Amino acid sequence: MAGGLVALLDDIATLTKAAAASIDDIGAAAGKASVKAAGVVVDDTAVTPRYVHGFTPDRELPIVRKIAVGSIRNKLLIILPVAMILSQFLPGALPYLLIAGGLFLCYEGAEKVYEAVGGGHGHEHADDVPAAQKGPGFEKSMVNGAIRTDLILSAEIMVISLSSVESEPFFTRLAVLVIVAFLITALVYGVVALIVKMDDVGLSLAQRESAVSQRIGRGLVKAMPKVMSTLTVVGIAAMLWVGGHILIVNVGEAGFHWPADRLHDLEHWFEELSHAFGGVLAWTAGTVVSALVGLVIGAIIVVIMHFIPKRRATESAR
Repeated sequence: MAGGLVALLDDIATLTKAAAASIDDIGAAAGKASVKAAGVVVDDTAVTPRYVHGFTPDRELPIVRKIAVGSIRNKLLIILPVAMILSQFLPGALPYLLIAGGLFLCYEGAEKVYEAVGGGHGHEHADDVPAAQKGPGFEKSMVNGAIRTDLILSAEIMVISLSSVESEPFFTRLAVLVIVAFLITALVYGVVALIVKMDDVGLSLAQRESAVSQRIGRGLVKAMPKVMSTLTVVGIAAMLWVGGHILIVNVGEAGFHWPADRLHDLEHWFEELSHAFGGVLAWTAGTVVSALVGLVIGAIIVVIMHFIPKRRATESAR
């Protein structure tokens, strides 16, 4: 009996170690997947604060919460089942899904560059009326619009994450994607909540009696427009970089290896330039080239989507 008890305890210990190792593997895979999706996360964080612009302070956090709940629903109820079915029964489709997502990111990034350089879509007076005066219907439409935008960006995050663990067993992939869904949503909308309330924190500090608090408060209020502008630029750059890199890598996965091979050769050449900074130089070179590829391809799509229809409309009007 004692021998049987010892054997049972030994089996339990073995199973516990296996379970712990499995949890470690899932955690490591989730971390790797989250890092790989970082570029889209930055853009998601940069985009969302625009949807609460103009609302009264008491409505900002409830709006962010509604968008966050919608984001979780997007990831778990729509994207996750589709991604798991495809990865299980049609894994060959994953590179093509990533190529489509990469093209979308390149287009979005290049379009924002075009808007910044060329004056945008012509909605100069769209924000003349404060959002708070447009009624609850407007708030609902803004939340729905944010959730629709999140669906696209969340799909990118989940597919990119899935590509990092596509060789893992089914339940490991499932666990990783669930962890990524909650982790990324908490990260993005936690940061968004901090951003949209930072000016209120600054105003509160500026009204205190302490000179130090007043100075910090005024500094926060002054800094927030610059923070938002910087975040927007970083978001655009991240979209172009991630979109271009997704295209280069997954065009290779689909059979056309020349772009990925040339990028690898370029990174290797920069890595050989310096023993101390070779890794940094290689990463920087790869990032810049990927962003340029994203910008060029995105600009081509922008021309197709914007200028050709306008030209046809002008010709038909004549």
